[in-house]
Amino acid sequence: MLTKKILCLIALMFGIGQVFAADDWPSRKPIRLISVFPPGGSVDAVARVLAPALQAQLKQTVVVENIGGASGVIGTNALAHSDPDGYAFAVVFDTHGVNQALKDKLPYDTLKDIAQVTLIGSSPMVIVASKKSEIISFKELTDASKSGTPYNYGSIGTGSLGHLAMASLAKKSQFEWTHIPYRGGGPLMADALAGHVNLAIGSVYLIKPHIDANRVIALAVTSPKRSADLPNVPTVSESGFPGFDAPAWWGVIAPVKTPPDIIAKMNQAIIAVLKKPEISKKLDDQGIDIIAGGPEVFEPFLKKQMNTWGKFVQDNKIKEE
Repeated sequence: MLTKKILCLIALMFGIGQVFAADDWPSRKPIRLISVFPPGGSVDAVARVLAPALQAQLKQTVVVENIGGASGVIGTNALAHSDPDGYAFAVVFDTHGVNQALKDKLPYDTLKDIAQVTLIGSSPMVIVASKKSEIISFKELTDASKSGTPYNYGSIGTGSLGHLAMASLAKKSQFEWTHIPYRGGGPLMADALAGHVNLAIGSVYLIKPHIDANRVIALAVTSPKRSADLPNVPTVSESGFPGFDAPAWWGVIAPVKTPPDIIAKMNQAIIAVLKKPEISKKLDDQGIDIIAGGPEVFEPFLKKQMNTWGKFVQDNKIKEE
């Protein structure tokens, strides 16, 4: 007992008191799981599916805390500056891979200040047309666009992957497509249903209920393969843009100085939870294809997203509005 106390004291003197933190993790206190978007969206939904399952898996309280705003920056900043003791994690969305390039003064460095824990999964985005637009297929849209017909499209915000996917299509083909940013999926779909925008793009989770209710026209999905949730909707790739791939995705992150063995334990817990049939079904119902990749998968995936879409943002001088 005395020896352990002496070792703990020495560790604290040298600023490495977290050496022993993993020994009793997560028994010391509840775990915070920050949702970096407000209630009602897919990030919050994923966090609230994971939280009770992780609570049962880890035998510790897991509390979802919504810290939304600025395309996930406010919540991610709160996470990045949390105590790296293994009791703070966050669920992020695909905007996590774009914000570094999009925002002039990001209060953290996406790669240097944050550790990637688990890549939960990805989902195709869906391009839809409002009923009032009278567009009935992606081919009809592109044919009309090639002839110079202008259209507008809505996304969940400037710099969102939906925005960048549509902007890249428009630039490649010189379409006259005007972007209209919204502050979230609710306002976006309200205007799409009302016909205030010609087109909208969002995750399967956001848009599929409106497709099923025949309130919008599904045109194409942004994944390389057709979505199992929308098998009759063609891909952008098979519709004249070979190789096109722009998935929505979700992941869990932690402060960068969180002990690696705690990150490993949390990743193992998340993967165990994702393998449970009831959890995988809930995420599948949201249109999410589970990846369940640890840091060795998440880190290169994130870097590729940052390089691909970050470069597009910089090359086209896209800035937050």
